[in-house]
Amino acid sequence: MNSAKLLRAIASGEMSASEACTDAIARIERLDAKVNAFTGHTFDRARDEARRVDEQRARGESLPPLAGLPYAVKNLFDIEGVTTLAGSKVNRDLPPAHADAVLVNRMKGAGAVLLGGLNMDEYAYGFTTENTHYGPSRNPHDTTRTAGGSSGGSGAAVAAGQVPLALGSDTNGSIRVPASFCGVWGLKPTFGRLSRRGTFPFVHSIDHLGPIADCVETLALSYDAMQWPDPLDPGCHAQRVQPVAARLGSGVQGLRIGVLGGYFHDNASEPAREAVALAAQTLSAMDEVTWPDPALGRAAAFIVSASEGGSLHLPGLRERTQDFEPHSVDRFIAGALQPAHWYVRAQRFRRSYRDKVNALFSKWDVLLCAATPVSAPLIGEEWITVNGQRFPCRPSIGLLTQPVSFAGCPVVAAPMWPQGTGGMPIGVQVIAAPWREDLALRAAAVLQTAGVAGLKEADL
Repeated sequence: MNSAKLLRAIASGEMSASEACTDAIARIERLDAKVNAFTGHTFDRARDEARRVDEQRARGESLPPLAGLPYAVKNLFDIEGVTTLAGSKVNRDLPPAHADAVLVNRMKGAGAVLLGGLNMDEYAYGFTTENTHYGPSRNPHDTTRTAGGSSGGSGAAVAAGQVPLALGSDTNGSIRVPASFCGVWGLKPTFGRLSRRGTFPFVHSIDHLGPIADCVETLALSYDAMQWPDPLDPGCHAQRVQPVAARLGSGVQGLRIGVLGGYFHDNASEPAREAVALAAQTLSAMDEVTWPDPALGRAAAFIVSASEGGSLHLPGLRERTQDFEPHSVDRFIAGALQPAHWYVRAQRFRRSYRDKVNALFSKWDVLLCAATPVSAPLIGEEWITVNGQRFPCRPSIGLLTQPVSFAGCPVVAAPMWPQGTGGMPIGVQVIAAPWREDLALRAAAVLQTAGVAGLKEADL
């Protein structure tokens, strides 16, 4: 059963939280040798959390919204008593976290049951989770292919049915890419919406946190559980809570929905275009929309990411270069050596860029485009081909996600299953104006209800 049904079963007493926890642990133990999603387990904690939910129900108390739901987190989230790896070898030497990350604590308050930490690209700098230290996370729909990144373990764990919900981070596409490649739902909220306190940073001025789930309902419920303002996180700009789960059934009547053309059409393969066309048809989106300066937005995002990431890790690069991920060490070093005026100009451009993007939403409520140019490439693939043009694989997977996150807009990645991919999914980005996650989720819910988007069980 999907997570929405599981929550109802636990709430009604048809299934106990402890039974749901035991089932999830058994599936993790059975499947993780195939997908390599987890880097650590918190099974004892999970059993305790599940037992507390069952005790609440036995006392006749009202259960919180995620009561008994198993989940896991990308291993850059602090978990009390566990070392926060952030996908690295260097971080193994750090002491265990003394407290849960803010979002982990909020999930606990909502009744969710934490089962462990998930694999990722080292320090979140990558799109494939081909981690040299912990091994690659594998796509449950074809284990010779990447699960995407940098939240690859999160996408793989949900697609494999190990957990119905996972938390990830997204700077340049790291929730949306795994969601696209693994055929699951992902939400990158508005920049500044969710607290990042208690997580290991990559790029402070672009990092977002969000959920990956097996259905839209759970995506919305988990988002609601996490979206309280945090005055102790200077990057959390949310001023008030805007619950969305109760509004999922509102549909899209009256919403102005467009399809991004130009850059977003040209850099999408034919199957990716087919996925967008099906979503557009379902949502009655007829008009083509031009996103302002997408290539420049992507270039500026690269500069900011490399500069902030490189500067953050410069001390470690000086002392322990050999212990860094070979796929990213050169980019970190190059970023640390970038001229300061490049970074300043990129951030100045970002302000005008964001203004231009936000102006689109005076005319449109929701915009659609592909999440990735292609479906999941093979692990170790060095090149992808898009409409006859070859691109270097790892940096180019974010062709369509980077321009969007650089503007800070909320996005739901909806899993689509077009022809021509050998049975592999490609996601569609459902984009809304800043602080309007509700609109993106409403449109995503229509795609799910219509049956054109959704998770398909992996044959493991």
